[in-house]
Amino acid sequence: MMNEFYDPETKPLFTPEDFYGPKRDCADICIVIFSRRIYAHMLERFDCVKCGEMTGCNMFTPIQVFEYNGRRIAFYLSAIGSAIASHQVIEANWLTGAEIFIMFGSAGTLDSKRTAGRYVVPSMAYRGEGMSFYYAEPSDYIKISGADKVAKCFEDAGIPYVTGPVWTTDAFYRETERLVTDRKSEGCLAVDMELAGVQAVCEHYGWRLYDFLETGDVVEVGGYDISTLSEANHDVHKLEAAFAIINKL
Repeated sequence: MMNEFYDPETKPLFTPEDFYGPKRDCADICIVIFSRRIYAHMLERFDCVKCGEMTGCNMFTPIQVFEYNGRRIAFYLSAIGSAIASHQVIEANWLTGAEIFIMFGSAGTLDSKRTAGRYVVPSMAYRGEGMSFYYAEPSDYIKISGADKVAKCFEDAGIPYVTGPVWTTDAFYRETERLVTDRKSEGCLAVDMELAGVQAVCEHYGWRLYDFLETGDVVEVGGYDISTLSEANHDVHKLEAAFAIINKL
């Protein structure tokens, strides 16, 4: 069935223009944030101006923009989950013109010994969600094309990291013992909820995505540990890692 989702031959029936009007140009880079605390920190730290708003029947997501070293940097508080996060990247591009996205969030570690004290720089994402299959040909994994750039930026900045595959799933209450064991046996370091879909969207439209993750909860067979999840979710230090990337673009 997944083979039927990807249609590179015919045009979509509608686009963001139908909802938002003509495309806008107010940003060069867009940061995708998943923490309300980091979002609030950025509002306080930078001289921000609201440049757009993603709308829906049950949500309003403002997009802020500020200047940084001559670059126009947009950011917004993303919804969680591959489908909605990916659609918001599409709409953020339309409302800002940004074609470079920096995305960072938390993830569950599948190998706590390798990820402890290090950011995860995903090299591939296992496609355990549905969104990516509408934007890229069917395959088990999708390559994260910006991984080498992120790794080089972290290397230059002295930021500890480990690189390898991750597992993207929307069904976080179905991370079963067998599935965790299977993904770990394939070398997956962590499990997230957005990357595969967002990468597929960016690849489809020719945009650049630079992603890294901070592991929090431990998702290992024999012992689930949630004690460090909140810290990983809201760690403001991730911003410094994000700017280490922006400074090299």
